[in-house]
Amino acid sequence: MDILLIGSGGREHALAYALAKSPLCARLFTAPGNPGTARYGQNRPDLDVSDHAAVQAFCAAEGIGLVVVGPEAPLVAGLVDDLSAAGIRAFGPTRAAARLEGSKGFTKALCAERGIPTAAFARFSALEPALAHVRTAGAPIVVKADGLAAGKGVTVAESLDQAEGALRALFAEDGAEVVVEECLFGEEASFFALCDGTRAVPIGTAQDHKRVFDGDRGPNTGGMGAYSPASILTPALEREVMETIIAPTLAGMRARGTPFTGILYAGLMLTADGPKLIEYNTRFGDPEAQVLMPRLASDLVPALLSACDGDLSGTTLEFDAHRAALTVVMAAAGYPGTVVRGSTIRGVDDAEGDGVMVFQAGTRADGDRLLADGGRVLAVTALGDSVMEAQARAYAAIARIDWPEGFCRRDIGRRAVAREVAGHGI
Repeated sequence: MDILLIGSGGREHALAYALAKSPLCARLFTAPGNPGTARYGQNRPDLDVSDHAAVQAFCAAEGIGLVVVGPEAPLVAGLVDDLSAAGIRAFGPTRAAARLEGSKGFTKALCAERGIPTAAFARFSALEPALAHVRTAGAPIVVKADGLAAGKGVTVAESLDQAEGALRALFAEDGAEVVVEECLFGEEASFFALCDGTRAVPIGTAQDHKRVFDGDRGPNTGGMGAYSPASILTPALEREVMETIIAPTLAGMRARGTPFTGILYAGLMLTADGPKLIEYNTRFGDPEAQVLMPRLASDLVPALLSACDGDLSGTTLEFDAHRAALTVVMAAAGYPGTVVRGSTIRGVDDAEGDGVMVFQAGTRADGDRLLADGGRVLAVTALGDSVMEAQARAYAAIARIDWPEGFCRRDIGRRAVAREVAGHGI
């Protein structure tokens, strides 16, 4: 079977690694791809993935048997709808189902309708009512852009001034809609489920690190690192998440006539009252895919095909329960603000091996040179018998990468390591 993977980031490099291992994968194309995905097949930077007719034509010409959509934007734009209408099997939710990520207000309304535990919230389409609300509610409070914002449209405001500043910035955009939420307290974790419209199969947990600087300081980013599994999500908590969050979400989407097929990625806050949904993503996370895929012991392709076909009965995805994975994102100086592109990265090949993989995200090749070409540029991932061991290997690998213009957090996995030191294991 020939497979087309859509995307160009570190998530797609990790997915390309997993897809190419499958005996079912004859040829792998990635559009547009990056120098990392080129290791596993053929990049197609000439294929404009926003031109759905062009993607359909490419699939027909190359006999593509499965399209895997990595990023959220093509899902929200309805790429899966258009491919399916052309008789092309595509993995991911429809445009209507992708609203779970594309509109935080939509998801909040579904939570209220189905009794899914989440933060109290209010939706606004104008600045003044939103300002009045936060002044009444007080701080801390959370301000979110309703639509896609690449993980950076969220402000956890610790003061009214910060909340008002976030609202003014969001409403400076025409047609803006905003969700304002109570601030939940606890530890965050990520839970992933593979869905076929009716059933959900849990496929792993992780914890990411959103803030740009050590100690969870600075602005939110798309993610500065992650580890898997998330030991704080015990088997009992995972069952609770499936019963109180994932199952009612699938039921609600079916009742609306928009069944959800694809990856349901629940961002959770583990509060004193139990797990609560922060928000949904409708695809593999980035950098979470970079710690899930190296631990995957099963063939990914048959599971994706079963989800596409609406029948996950009997499907499981096995992960190595005795190995942890940790990834550290190396970003260009200035991220998540303006970054300078074009600096040379050396030593990536030297960093790999001994359970270490370097997934490329914002990179491009210039002959034999590897250049930085984005904000989050590399995800240095290591496996270990513990998170502590994986952490040590990842940072040792980073020391072998020569990129003065890059930076990374130095505390990825600190909570998990502290739990291991206390004797709680992975």
